[in-house]
Amino acid sequence: MKFKHEEQSLDLTINQLVIAGWTGRDRAAVDHHIEELAALGISPPSQVPLFYRVSHTLLTRDKHIQVLGDTSSGEVEPLLIKAQNQWWLGLASDHTDRELEAYSVAASKQACPKPVASTLWSLAAIQDHLDSLILRCEIKESGNWVTYQEGNLANIQPLQGLQELSGLTDDSAMLCGTLGAIGSVRPAADYRMSLEDPVLGRSIDLAYSVETLAIIQ
Repeated sequence: MKFKHEEQSLDLTINQLVIAGWTGRDRAAVDHHIEELAALGISPPSQVPLFYRVSHTLLTRDKHIQVLGDTSSGEVEPLLIKAQNQWWLGLASDHTDRELEAYSVAASKQACPKPVASTLWSLAAIQDHLDSLILRCEIKESGNWVTYQEGNLANIQPLQGLQELSGLTDDSAMLCGTLGAIGSVRPAADYRMSLEDPVLGRSIDLAYSVETLAIIQ
């Protein structure tokens, strides 16, 4: 998969993709969310955090994705990649089928493409201020862009800890968890996302649209 790092082009091989779930740094809030989902019939995770293995072919650079039905939604997430003997940080969307999630979270993670931004940063270059990085997601509703998710990486478990727990090998990628939705978790046809570095004054941006395919009985 091709990426950009500063002025260079990177052609990285990704043979394994992991989706990290239940990665909130506030454990009490995570436990409360698990209880809320249990009330909706969604089984609690076997451990916290939990690492779901999905097909690496779900990663896509396409600006337009197709999903089955109208019950999916995106989530802005930091993307860790281990390749070429170093760690990279990028941005991706864990687009997930919410209806299927009630049956199996693992299955819901496998059901949708995962759009990914083209830009990567060297993780070593920002290791000293990772918590200050800001994740943001906007969705278009009634023709207007509204903020759907926003917060800094201090709300997610430290990336170094997730690296160690996940046991990622070379040529692997991991989506590292997300932030709570502002309002409610809901579908949208258009997304734009960013990972902002206020210390170095730069950002990684991602935008994509969603086409829903009819469920034929």
